[in-house]
Amino acid sequence: MNISVIVPLYNEEESLPELTAWIERVMKAHGFSYEIIFVNDGSTDRSWQVIEELSRQSAAVKGIKFRRNYGKSPALFCGFERAQGDVVITMDADLQDSPDEIPELYRMITEDGYDLVSGWKRKRYDPLSKTIPTKLFNATARAVSGIHNLHDFNCGLKAYRREVVKNIEVYGEMHRYIPYLAKNAGFTRIGEKVVHHQARKYGKTKFGLNRFVNGYLDLLTLWFLSTFGVKPMHIFGFLGSIMFVLGFVAVVAVGGMKLYDMYHGNPYVLVTDNPYFYLALTTMILGTQLFLAGFIGELIARNAPERNKYLIEKEL
Repeated sequence: MNISVIVPLYNEEESLPELTAWIERVMKAHGFSYEIIFVNDGSTDRSWQVIEELSRQSAAVKGIKFRRNYGKSPALFCGFERAQGDVVITMDADLQDSPDEIPELYRMITEDGYDLVSGWKRKRYDPLSKTIPTKLFNATARAVSGIHNLHDFNCGLKAYRREVVKNIEVYGEMHRYIPYLAKNAGFTRIGEKVVHHQARKYGKTKFGLNRFVNGYLDLLTLWFLSTFGVKPMHIFGFLGSIMFVLGFVAVVAVGGMKLYDMYHGNPYVLVTDNPYFYLALTTMILGTQLFLAGFIGELIARNAPERNKYLIEKEL
């Protein structure tokens, strides 16, 4: 099979028939063998009934129904698990992503050799309250991930080589950072294509401003896991050792100042009456706790089932 199209959705009953017909028209015009996997993320409207009807009309249409709303990342994860196409395309169900982009995305994967191609909606039909935070978010994501050629990490229209989606785990709200996940898994040939952004035709957006706050927290989590996930002692142990040494030096300094004043007959205070003593003691305690946190993290990482999971590209 050439292409698997995965469409996560939540309350998009109006757009599904039009989107399906559009995808099928593009696929037949280019002679692609394909499947369309709709992932119904706990919709409360008639989305699932519409998917069932579309499936009866076309064998290429498949559906997954969640019992409740889990989010876009779990929807993509389940779609990735079931995808059978050599190239996997993801797009949103609200008709803001154009299926006409599919042939070129497919060509970039199969002929240009990209592992992943992300869409870039250079011209957007969104209000400034959405576009400005999006630009700041993407600038931060580029700096942290090191993928400097992507302008829109969160674009729903993406194309993947099949091996990519089978070897990454999308969870929580990590769908924003699939290029980063792919890079960490060793799929570094990541490209970008300018795609057409259409104004929403039906319904309303399902995402609020809180996604930007959550996005930054997820980015920090992903950076930490990719950098120190299998070697927590390298960060906790290092910081803990530094804090303990600084606290110990400060304690010695406080005691040394008292002995100096005693020796020279200067007025002095008890060590326990000096506030710097307690600051130094607290620093030593925090350093010890950080070191122990790193040690416990190492024990957990050592017993993790994926501690020796490596992606082998070729073998003779």
